[in-house]
This record gives sequence, structure tokens and C-alpha cells, in this order.
Amino acid sequence: MTLLPELYMLLFSIFFLFVSIGKKRASIFVIVRFLVLIGLAIALLCTAVRGELFSGAYRVDFFSQAFKFLLIAGLCLVIFMFERKDDIEDDYLPEYFMFLGFSTLGLMMLVSSVELISIVVSLEISSLSLYAIVPLRKAQTRTQLEAAMKYLFFGAIATGIMLYGMGYLYGMAHSTYLVDIMPRLPQFFARPLGILALILTLTAFFFKLSLFPLHFWAPDVYEGASNVTTAFIATVPKIAATALIIRFVMMASSAPSELAFIILILAAFSMTLGNLAGLVQKDVKRLLAYSGIAHAGYLMMGILPLNSDGGAAAIYYTTVYLFMSLACFYVVILLSRQGENVSVVDLTGLARRSPLLAFTLAVAAFSLAGIPPTGGFTGKLFLFVSAFRAGYLSIVLIGAVNAVISMFYYLNLVRMSYSREAEGRKSLQLAFHEKVLCYIFNIIIIYTGLMPFELLDIFRRAI
Repeated sequence: MTLLPELYMLLFSIFFLFVSIGKKRASIFVIVRFLVLIGLAIALLCTAVRGELFSGAYRVDFFSQAFKFLLIAGLCLVIFMFERKDDIEDDYLPEYFMFLGFSTLGLMMLVSSVELISIVVSLEISSLSLYAIVPLRKAQTRTQLEAAMKYLFFGAIATGIMLYGMGYLYGMAHSTYLVDIMPRLPQFFARPLGILALILTLTAFFFKLSLFPLHFWAPDVYEGASNVTTAFIATVPKIAATALIIRFVMMASSAPSELAFIILILAAFSMTLGNLAGLVQKDVKRLLAYSGIAHAGYLMMGILPLNSDGGAAAIYYTTVYLFMSLACFYVVILLSRQGENVSVVDLTGLARRSPLLAFTLAVAAFSLAGIPPTGGFTGKLFLFVSAFRAGYLSIVLIGAVNAVISMFYYLNLVRMSYSREAEGRKSLQLAFHEKVLCYIFNIIIIYTGLMPFELLDIFRRAI
């Protein structure tokens, strides 16, 4: 039971490895959706499991199990969002689902890893799988190949920097276990080496979050990868990155003001750059890439206080971001006729073509902008309050200004959908499961905005 979610995801991936060898693949969508639902049920069943494995290098607790449930929930939603018209070759679908499974497995291992070598291995299992699926698109254009290469090279550089930082941590503590490293780290915080080691170690997780200055890959990769691949990369890895950053920073809670100042600067630049660049984007996926860069900055506001309230607010915001970002990508997937990218102009008259799809986009955009009564508003409120209580008024003011700036390009999506004529575009007929998924996104986003405290208490317990 301790390893059941990970074992199931391993078998899930191996199953599709064998399917890729066979020839009959007609019902692969039915099979993958059924299997991922079983995985979601197993993750929910195992939330109460506790234990340590591999000489304490792998810790299973409520914190890790809550994140594993979120990871499989994200994978489940991405697979249900997958459409046959998405720009993935049919012959590569088994391999595609296999790599998605291996990537999720690596992320699940990552949130339970409390030892440096285990963290590196888990991170690479996830990353190498994603490097393989980014170029899996029917039309091998220069943009797509460039996206794949950028993701590979930036990822390799971020991992190398992380290993450099881990070498310093090991040199200072003479151990690879976080429980041994963190108590010894405060004595090195008086020297630049201690803070440098921790920041370098967190580099790979900043890369996953697309936090400034490791954000350059995001717009090009989002634009070049297929719509479903982008939806996965933009949401699910960020859940595990948040978990590891929280675990590192909470264990270093006696860190000096220099560490908090560095995080504050990164958050401020990430928010400002992401929102200013988002104002001029015409491609919806590039817009969502810069939106993700800005939201990584908001998320770091919950890390700054180095306490349970800030950590719980960060997990809550990550959860809400998963649903509101996937809702936007689902609109892109359904609007795309042959898996091509969707521009902002393509949203014109969406309210007439498909009222439900336009409403889903509006709810997600309002949530990303932080407009009540959505989960995005409540999540930002919790982040701002936790940073304000910790005495970081400056970042709260910067965050508030950036939230106002972001409204221009988020609400522009809604304006294009509702205030423009369809201009001869055909109406969109949604299938039953597509309508159900839209309703799920809308209900969760609004529910997390109106009834947040029970979920926040769960996350506070996990911290």
C-alpha cells in the first residue's frame, strides 16, 4: 500500500509499452481513460498511508500523498481532454501515453523523495519523458523542433546547476539526506556559500515553474508542442515543483533575510515580466505561457513567509491553477480543428458558436485574473495575506499592481468571445463528455472561490 500509486503508474506505463509493439489500437482512448480513473481511485485510497522506504530516502506522508492525488488528477484531466484530432500521429499514441505515465511516475516519486540522489533520479525520469513527447507532432516544422531542442537544453542546464548546488550541500553537511542537511545549513547562512547552495539546488524546480530567470523556454515550448502536451507541461510538473520547494524552504525555516530577499526579487521580476509580455501576445498558448510565468511569481509569495499558512496558501493556489489553466487549454483544444495553434482572433463570436465553451473560458479567465467569486481570487487573497502578515508589504503591492495589469489581456479573451460577431464561423457542437468536462472545470473553479476553508485546512495539515 505504501508504494501502490507509484507501482500502478509504473504498470500503466509498461502496459502501453507493450501496446506499442502490437497492431490493434482502435480502442486505446477507452482503455487509457479507464486505466487513469483506476489510478485516481488508488491515489485517493492511499492518502492515509504513512511510511518510509529505502533507508529513509523515500518518505510517504500526508504531504506527499496529497500531491500525488493532485498529480494523477491532473493526468486524468489531460487524458480526458485528449481529442483524436489533436496533432499527434495515431501510430505514436501508445508511446505518447507511456511517456505521460512515466513523467507522472517521476513526479510522484519526486514529492516523496527526501534525499538528494532520489530527487535527481525522480526529476530526470519525469524530464526525459517530457523531452520525448514535445516533438511528437504531425507536422515537423522548424518551430516544433526548436521548441523540443530548447526544452531539452534548458532542462539539462537547469539540472546541471541543481547538481552543482547539491554538491555544495553535501560538502557542507556530509550527507545527502534533507533531514541531516537542513539542521546544519543555518550555520552556513552567514556566508554567501550557504544561500548560494540552496538557490542553486532549487534551480531545477524554478525551471519547472518557469520562474524568472529560468522562464525563456516556456513561450516557445508552449507554442511548438501539441495542445495536449502543452496542457500537461504547463500544469502537472508545477505541482511537484511546488511540493519540493515547500519541502526545502520549510525545512530551512531559520533562513536569514537574504534568502527571502532573493525569493522576493525573483517573484517580483517573474510577475512583472510575465504580465507585461502577456499584453502583446496574439497566440493563446504563448499568452498562457507568459501567464504561467506571472503566476509562478504569485506562487512564491506563499513561500516567502516560511510558515505553514504561506505553504498551505501556495498549495491551494497550485491546486486552483491546475483547474483554471487546464480549462483554458481545453477551450484551445476544442477550438482547434486539426490540432493547430489558436490565436486570440479565433475566439471571435465564441459565445454564439458555443455558449458553454465561451462561459468556461470566461470563468477560467476571471479566475486567472483574480476576480471574485472564483478560486483564483481566493487563492491570490490567501497568498497576499500570508505575505503581508510576514511583513512583506512591498511584494504585496507589486502583486496587486500586476494583478490589475493582467486583467487587460485576460478580459480581452472574454471580450473577443462575447462582444464580437462570429463572422461566418461555424457553430461548435460539443459531445456529451466534452460538456461534462466543461461543467467540472466551472464548478471546481467557482466552488474553490466560494468554499475555500475546508480545502485550506487540509493543506495546512499536510504542511
